[in-house]
Amino acid sequence: MKLSKQGAMVGMICLTSLVFSCQAPEKKQQVAATDYTAYVDPYIGSGEHGHVFVGANVPFGAVQVGPQNIHKGWDWCSGYHYSDSVIIGFSHTHLSGTGCADLGDILVMPFVGEVRTARGEQDNIEGSCASYYKHENESVAPGYYSLLMDNGVKVELTSTERVAMHHYTFPKNQAAHLLIDLKEGNGDKSYDTYLKKVDEYTIEGYRFSHGWSPQHKVFFVMKFDQPIASVQVFKGDEPAGADELTAENVKGVVSFLDNPENVMAKVAISSVGCPNAGLNMQTELPHWDFAQVRQAAKEKWNDQLACVAIDGADEKDRKVFYTALYHAFIAPTLYCDVNGEFRGQDDQIYKDNDWTNYSTFSLWDTYRTLNPLYTIIAPEKVDDIVNSFLSIYDQQGKLPIWHLLGGETDCMPGYSSVPVVADAYLKGFGGFDAERAFRAMVGTATNKNQKAVPYVLEKGFIPCDKVHEATSIAMEYAVDDWGIALMAKKMGKDDAYETYLKRGKYYAQYFDTDIHFVRPKMEDGSWRTPYDPFRSVHGVGDFTEGTGWQYTFFVPQHPEGLIGIMGGDAAFTAKLDSLFCVEGDMGEGASSDISGLIGQYAHGNEPSHHIAYLYPYAGEQWKTAEKVRYIQKEFYTDQPDGIIGNEDCGQMSAWHIMSALGFYQVNPSNGVLVFGSPLFEKASIRLPGGKTFDVVAQNNNEENIYIQSVTLNGQPYDKSYILYEDVMKGGTLTFVMGNTPNKQFGAAPESRPVSAE
Repeated sequence: MKLSKQGAMVGMICLTSLVFSCQAPEKKQQVAATDYTAYVDPYIGSGEHGHVFVGANVPFGAVQVGPQNIHKGWDWCSGYHYSDSVIIGFSHTHLSGTGCADLGDILVMPFVGEVRTARGEQDNIEGSCASYYKHENESVAPGYYSLLMDNGVKVELTSTERVAMHHYTFPKNQAAHLLIDLKEGNGDKSYDTYLKKVDEYTIEGYRFSHGWSPQHKVFFVMKFDQPIASVQVFKGDEPAGADELTAENVKGVVSFLDNPENVMAKVAISSVGCPNAGLNMQTELPHWDFAQVRQAAKEKWNDQLACVAIDGADEKDRKVFYTALYHAFIAPTLYCDVNGEFRGQDDQIYKDNDWTNYSTFSLWDTYRTLNPLYTIIAPEKVDDIVNSFLSIYDQQGKLPIWHLLGGETDCMPGYSSVPVVADAYLKGFGGFDAERAFRAMVGTATNKNQKAVPYVLEKGFIPCDKVHEATSIAMEYAVDDWGIALMAKKMGKDDAYETYLKRGKYYAQYFDTDIHFVRPKMEDGSWRTPYDPFRSVHGVGDFTEGTGWQYTFFVPQHPEGLIGIMGGDAAFTAKLDSLFCVEGDMGEGASSDISGLIGQYAHGNEPSHHIAYLYPYAGEQWKTAEKVRYIQKEFYTDQPDGIIGNEDCGQMSAWHIMSALGFYQVNPSNGVLVFGSPLFEKASIRLPGGKTFDVVAQNNNEENIYIQSVTLNGQPYDKSYILYEDVMKGGTLTFVMGNTPNKQFGAAPESRPVSAE
């Protein structure tokens, strides 16, 4: 059985009782001194609709320097797509896995020969700055990218956190040039640009743009190891006759003395100004040793990837897993200079004194899995992320929705930073002011400028005849409000607890118990009629990138409440079984994000991500094991099309990482990790304080996907979940696996996961 990875309407199958008959993977011994970067393939997700970044960076780095194609639409959101064969340059900021395009700042392109225009015609590639290229002349690894272009120039890239390093090898005895294009971005529009030759080795400038992020400012300093012969400045493609220019769409061509074969360049960026960019360069990269920078980047990646060590994986599974980890550490991105300064959304300069500021928060995606995963494998980032949220609140009067480098995109429903903050507080993270955080959460949940919040405050529901995607927005708000309630309870704020627990249960009023579906509600309180739970209308329908089938199960904060509405365990599991089998027409306007279909379960988009883990709440954990293992094997591969939907800044990969470890946090705010089906014989999680938590799966292979029994630190364990606090103590969780379901495991009510109230 094989599902289409392109169409949302094809490849539907029933997955209620699959028979697994694959051969067990060949066992390979893990290398002692592990180079984890050797297992990473950055091409995974660069084809189809993965939209991942391909290039050189360090974990969470501000600089992501890599190749850029001509922007051709949705599949070029990162600036690069595996199907392409034309390169227009190498830019220093990128998005990874998003469904919208932006950035692509400070585009540079080395070339040889006559300088005709700043770029040349797109339909006349040969002889202009753009060039054809082939993947066989391309090499990419964590912290490193190289390409020998058809124009004869070889480019090698590496980086520190805030500085990119370039090495150009030009053909012998040819005039060597570098285009600096401040007009070109990736789907945005520059409105002010500046370029100046500072001295015979240095150029500075900036690029201000409007795009998905309403306003985005990047300043840069570029320094060469070879003297500059000349800088020709262009406004658009017209020569400006100057070596300094502030105007819209500035481009510059740098020519070097004596036609050098090798040119090194360092490019430092800042959101504050050129002096800060220079300070970043001076602090992070004062030398010219490319090999040293590349090795340091590799070491940073190895240290980050060492958070989990796995045994019992074949080469393919190891590659998929560590590439997923790699993708999980690309965003959020560092958004401050070495002195702590950064530009806020209000265009004012701020400074982080006791914390590090980050941005690129794809929160509607990442609150589900990536952010809970960080509390386990990257806990050192959690307080900084929350403090970054609180700084954004001070700048814009609400917590971030989808924040991108100093700009709020307001993209996607929900105020999805709220469960991230609640989860951090409830798990004991104390590097932020909890009272300040709580005020920000409540301020966001009551902000009348936030989409449809006035309806929640006044009517208790969001009418579908007044607001597009009303039902999805309302269901998301209920998830977020549940997090506020749990945090209020722990803080002893009883009135707030009661208020937000009530709001967290608002999901119930969208369920039509006559048809057993979530159903859009009109302003007068009646149901939308007619109503088709298969139908999806992208952007202007009742649901965000989904259908009524998918959103019927969108209650991750309170699955037991959903079970009650459905009529109990048997009725709930029967309905859930149907989700994985049912077929229907989603209509011509269906969102292209609805991919990776198994029936109406859509793994290619985030609203479905928790659904396979709902069975344990009704006492049928074995069905979760079956679904999860199938999803891992079918929708995560080692090919360029190996991610079934948009990567979404690490969320799609985080689902695989968490599931491979054997558990998943369904409720984003309560630290209950629900068991699925561990993928490896052993996974050792590095914890603070020198501790580890080992997940051992005895008798594990592609047939033995079902949990037979569990022990925790050698003691029998009959629950179908484990608490976050038990994981963080360190120890060993041992699963005994088999090829037939043990239907008694986790079946007793006292063994099932629950949502704290």
